[in-house]
Amino acid sequence: MVSKLTPSKVLNALNVLGSYYWSRITQQTRHTGLPISLSIEPTTACNLRCPECPSGLRSFSRNTGKMSIELLDKILREVKAHCTYINFYFQGEPYLHPQFLHMVKLCHDHGIYSATSTNAHFLNSEKAKATVESGLDRLIISIDGADQNTYESYRKEGDLSKVIKGTKNVLYWKKKLKSSTPHIIFQFLVVKPNEHQINEVKLIGDELGVDEVKLKTAQIYDFEDGNDLIPTIDKYSRYQMEQNGKWSIKNPLDNHCWRMWSGAVITWDGKVVPCCFDKDAQHSMGDLHSHSFTEIWNNDQYKDFRASILKSRSEVEMCKNCSEGTQVWG
Repeated sequence: MVSKLTPSKVLNALNVLGSYYWSRITQQTRHTGLPISLSIEPTTACNLRCPECPSGLRSFSRNTGKMSIELLDKILREVKAHCTYINFYFQGEPYLHPQFLHMVKLCHDHGIYSATSTNAHFLNSEKAKATVESGLDRLIISIDGADQNTYESYRKEGDLSKVIKGTKNVLYWKKKLKSSTPHIIFQFLVVKPNEHQINEVKLIGDELGVDEVKLKTAQIYDFEDGNDLIPTIDKYSRYQMEQNGKWSIKNPLDNHCWRMWSGAVITWDGKVVPCCFDKDAQHSMGDLHSHSFTEIWNNDQYKDFRASILKSRSEVEMCKNCSEGTQVWG
């Protein structure tokens, strides 16, 4: 990522950092920078039916669709001077977008570090080669079990053998093309049904030769009365049991949030939302079809929302299940 930094990006990052801490200390909203990072949603469609995912549950209140190349090009031209990192993921499976790797190539051509997260079911040899050639910098592959039964207990309708084969394909083409990218990460979402296989998945990652194996805590929607997905290993749980038998999130929900100053999410149809926890884009700050990104980032609605975070974050609905500060990587 350092190789893609420019003086304007460094200056912007310093402005963002300064604005955040000034606002946090004074409890007054101020922002003199633009986002360091963005999450861009290629599509909301997904081939799997994971039980804690709106895409998997087909439970969106917003429409399903895919981002146009024209809209992406508009976004990239607007943000390339200040944005250092773009994650092509919000909801859905990115590789279901027929022009996904063209999207990545556009990002690469604009000098922005790119990443994505995939269930790896579509990484045949052709797609794996194109992935390496696209210039994608980071590829996060979800692998939530060391055997098929455990894997599909969460990744409903998924096939672990496709994940393994897809990973091998990317590793093959990365070596064949003598490419240092993408940096390949196995991401293991720790839930109760798979927590016993943490070490096994690490071994699989080592045997295949991925760059990293990371453990991620799981967001669970109905956690107050307990849930069969909450891990028994406390380290990997976002939730804790209270004395009254109810469960609560470990996050204290302090009245500040780095994400509100450092990044934003753009849905497939051009809505700018403040955070990846706003799955249904209920807090849309504006539409990129009718306004520039800078106009939306600095509009009164966005300023008011940041102010509400500084005033009482616990009263903002999407913040009530926020994991900021509770993630465990290992």
